[in-house]
Amino acid sequence: MTTQSDRIIIFDTTLRDGEQSPGASLNVDEKLTIARALAKLGVDVIEAGFPHASQGDFTAVQRIAETVGTQSGPTICGLARATKADIKSAGEALKPAFNRRIHTFLATSDIHLEYKLKKTRADVLSIVPEMVAYAKTFTDDVEFSPEDAGRSDPEFLYQVLELAIKAGATTVNIPDTVGYTTPSEYGAIIKGIKDNVPNIDQAIISVHGHNDLGLAVANFLEAVKNGARQLECTINGIGERAGNAALEELVMALHVRRQYFNPFLGRDVNSIEPLTNIDTKQIYKTSRLVSNLTGMIVQPNKAIVGANAFAHESGIHQDGVLKNRLTYEIMDAESIGLTTNQIVLGKLSGRNAFRTRLVELGFELSEDDLNKAFLRFKEVADKKREITDWDLEAIVNDEIQQPPELFRLELVQVSCGDHSSPTATITLRTPDGKELSDAAIGTGPVDAVYKAINRVVQIPNELIEYSVKSVTAGIDAMGEVTIRLKHENKTYSGYAANTDVIVASARAYISALNRLYATIESKKELTTI
Repeated sequence: MTTQSDRIIIFDTTLRDGEQSPGASLNVDEKLTIARALAKLGVDVIEAGFPHASQGDFTAVQRIAETVGTQSGPTICGLARATKADIKSAGEALKPAFNRRIHTFLATSDIHLEYKLKKTRADVLSIVPEMVAYAKTFTDDVEFSPEDAGRSDPEFLYQVLELAIKAGATTVNIPDTVGYTTPSEYGAIIKGIKDNVPNIDQAIISVHGHNDLGLAVANFLEAVKNGARQLECTINGIGERAGNAALEELVMALHVRRQYFNPFLGRDVNSIEPLTNIDTKQIYKTSRLVSNLTGMIVQPNKAIVGANAFAHESGIHQDGVLKNRLTYEIMDAESIGLTTNQIVLGKLSGRNAFRTRLVELGFELSEDDLNKAFLRFKEVADKKREITDWDLEAIVNDEIQQPPELFRLELVQVSCGDHSSPTATITLRTPDGKELSDAAIGTGPVDAVYKAINRVVQIPNELIEYSVKSVTAGIDAMGEVTIRLKHENKTYSGYAANTDVIVASARAYISALNRLYATIESKKELTTI
């Protein structure tokens, strides 16, 4: 593949850069769940992690390589600094993948060289070709990134890229590491590389950018117009600081406006062929999955996947949409997999119908997970007469995509009112199998529940975010609760869904505490080795 390709490569870094969002830490099983969803979405490359960063990251990349990196699956990529130790770790972790890539990087801006790396330009010109060549001993597919390229001297940047490609880099990535550039500036950087790097036709130009000024997606689209053919992005735009360019926004911009972008990719202006390999109908479900597992809530007015993205409140808008949807909608909600709230199952539905509908919705569960989800479905169906696709999704997310159940909620009971003190009684099963109960008074029922849980668990923490929303409309709607709590400057998320929002609140809190407790226990194990 060359830079003349007429299709845009989607490089997803949700599991690497996205996971660097505060509080978005994922365990190995959660990363594997997201990787499977990304493969189904149709991303071309999954940057699965930074193998040398920790044993957990190494294991996650290795398992994703084994499970998702099949011959027909996406390329699995591992990040590595331009050092032999990093590159070797990436090479070892990626071994099981049929298609694998090592992504190595070294800063090229003077500010990074002087203050972070303590290296000279001459050092960089020596290190880059040596490390790219070393990465080639593990795989033919090597990507090189000059970190902080957006603030690097262009002439020096051209030199570095020429040497990287000569040493075997098949992709060169141009990061706007600090989200500083504007679209016209970023487009000019890409054009300058196309015009001034003699061997650039031997590599694909990729772009990676942060959203500090809210310009990441606009920058990428301008880069496409100037020759970039790979976009490095994340689901929901998560990532460090203000996040990364959002995959769903880039893909749908290229989809809806493909006739505008066609000429820049050498296509006929009227071609209706898609510009990416993404199955757009998987976008909404993947967005929800990442939001639930990371605890990072999608804002209602977020483009493409926000709750209000296809909602119309204005009477003028509503009237126009009723007459013709094209009056105020430039894309169909179903194009991203946002289906109507269709009633599909009830309490008399059998296990086979349940399994069949989950498969239709794209869930592939093991026999054990299916059994757990079915029991939960029956429990919800006894309380809620009509079960929708969205309810089923919430059930699966709540029952299956949870951390190991170290503390288990056995009972929660509250008493509250406008003339009484909110009181909660809870019973928990502890990791050693004991059942402990306690009660507490709070400012409200949820506060009382959390205080009672803390009295039993006795792990200091600070609740920093609490969100509750309904899955569907109606008095019997399931409520989804997402929380984030802090312990020793680290953030842990929890998620749960239930027809009773107090129960959902308790379960979400236990979910976050289980993540916290697992981290504490793993640190204890490390100190005893």
